[in-house]
Amino acid sequence: MAKQEKTKQAIAAGFKSLMNEKAFDKITVSDITSRCGLNRQTFYYHFQDKYDLFTWILQQEALVSPNVTLSIYNWSEAIYRTLSVMQKDRRFYMNAFKSSGKEEFVLYLEQSMAITLKQIIADTPHRHMMNREDRDFVTEFYTFGIVGIIVDWILDGMKTSPEALKERFENLIVGGRTSSLDLWLSN
Repeated sequence: MAKQEKTKQAIAAGFKSLMNEKAFDKITVSDITSRCGLNRQTFYYHFQDKYDLFTWILQQEALVSPNVTLSIYNWSEAIYRTLSVMQKDRRFYMNAFKSSGKEEFVLYLEQSMAITLKQIIADTPHRHMMNREDRDFVTEFYTFGIVGIIVDWILDGMKTSPEALKERFENLIVGGRTSSLDLWLSN
């Protein structure tokens, strides 16, 4: 691992450690750098602010990264891994959802899910029979539904297992994909 990456990981670890002790909104860049034993200049070399750091952590742990191509075959495993990471760092994510950073997280999840769902639709054999507006509508519908369920799951204390949610999402998307396409194509 390169030195820059190690420094980012150290900053993220310090931030996550602080999130176990106090609210996101109460954490300052000075708190983070003190926890990591780094100076503010080093922090600002890597991140613009704590929101940028939070987004970077999400990118490292969330559904879609630049190195992963999601498809109809692996999207549910990506969701499962994400939910498992969230459950493992339960306090971090629950704390984040009680903060002004919540919107950043929801937006990132929505963007990631929309990319995933567009790929799933692109993998369907009859995709060319749906116009772009209809494909976008189906993507938006499922994006808001799935992200809404994930948000509720976090706010409710992550009581349902990641495995159970994965299975429910698979039933919804795989079964719903066929039903949705059939409905759109029959019009």
